[in-house]
Amino acid sequence: MEKQLVVFQLANEFYGVDIFSVASIIEKQDIIAVPRSPEYVEGVTNLRGMVLPVIDLRKRFGLPENEETKETRIIVVELDDLTVGMTVDAVSQVLRIDDEEIEPPSPIVTTIDSAFIVGIAKTEERLIIALDLQKVMASEEQAELQAIA
Repeated sequence: MEKQLVVFQLANEFYGVDIFSVASIIEKQDIIAVPRSPEYVEGVTNLRGMVLPVIDLRKRFGLPENEETKETRIIVVELDDLTVGMTVDAVSQVLRIDDEEIEPPSPIVTTIDSAFIVGIAKTEERLIIALDLQKVMASEEQAELQAIA
């Protein structure tokens, strides 16, 4: 079976999320910090009249911070009842890939923190880490974000 992944970049690595969970991709815009929110939460922004919580995926994954560029984007995703924005370094493409081209992650690189990795997609150009967005944000974290919004 074929999947479509929205491929984005974080710290020189490529990640993919199922296109069906992506509502839109927008340019980085003003974000208002929310006091006492988790470290990976950048704050909230106004998206077409809706208060949208925005998380920094670099911080969520424990990656070093990076300067914002003109390529920085916010991927707006739907997680159950929650709409959330995720800041990424760049969005590169929408990729069609067969399920057979996605290998499960090796137990050597899989930890509790990487439980959100579905597998590694192999293309001719690169390897893409396929993510399960439901697992990127645990249910408690989704509830915290719902409260912020």
